[in-house]
Amino acid sequence: MALIKTQEEIKKILEGCKITGEILEKLYKMVKPGMSTWEVDQAAEKMICDAGGRPAFKGYKSHPDDYPFPTTICASINDGLVHGIAKKTDILKEGDIFTIDIGMEWPYKKGERGYYTDTAYTVAVGKISKENDKLLQVTQQSLEEAIKVAIPGNSVADIGRAVENYTKSQGKYGIIRDLVGHGVGHAVHEDPRIPNYYDPKLEKIKLKPGMVLAIEPMTAIGDWRVKTGKDGWTIVMADGSMCAHFEHTIIITETGNIVATRRPSEK
Repeated sequence: MALIKTQEEIKKILEGCKITGEILEKLYKMVKPGMSTWEVDQAAEKMICDAGGRPAFKGYKSHPDDYPFPTTICASINDGLVHGIAKKTDILKEGDIFTIDIGMEWPYKKGERGYYTDTAYTVAVGKISKENDKLLQVTQQSLEEAIKVAIPGNSVADIGRAVENYTKSQGKYGIIRDLVGHGVGHAVHEDPRIPNYYDPKLEKIKLKPGMVLAIEPMTAIGDWRVKTGKDGWTIVMADGSMCAHFEHTIIITETGNIVATRRPSEK
């Protein structure tokens, strides 16, 4: 079950999320053809540290035997969906679509626990095709549809249904099934898992005030199936199709929700 955060914890999470949203906007606005994903990563790390935070993904392991994730952002290009490693050799070019996924622990003080935030945005690099532009619009709007139903009394299943129904109404898109949203706050990943499709088993998990959730639709132009790259981290579309990923951390309140990682341009 999802952890219910206290009012004091929510206050800190809100502060951290506001900073994270501001950083993400600065990052995607700096993206242009000819720059490397490493440059974006280094800017992200500096902004996070200057804000009194710590990169949540750098050094992350999903299992004790895993190779730790080596960069601050997850940098995924074109058919790369999530968990891409930022590299000096990955140079962005006109027409690419580039997903920046960032997480932060804030405030960060050695020996003390901070609170975790998580947000992602797929940015167009220069001028992109109409097909890719629509992919970005559909994925971003599916997140907004999910946010509308993320209110107390509804269920985790309602979130997945909202994403699935909207995405299917827009054309033949692959809704990724092997990766999900999640709870967040005390850790990078917490319960519950939040798929982007309707799962009737999740009707029993009701949304309650104090829940903090990372909702993250992931959509592809082709089939939904994915595979893991040779580096053990990067998840790519199995058929090589273009894909997009948008994410916000939201807080369930008594009357609805707060989209905590809203970027300045969204408000």
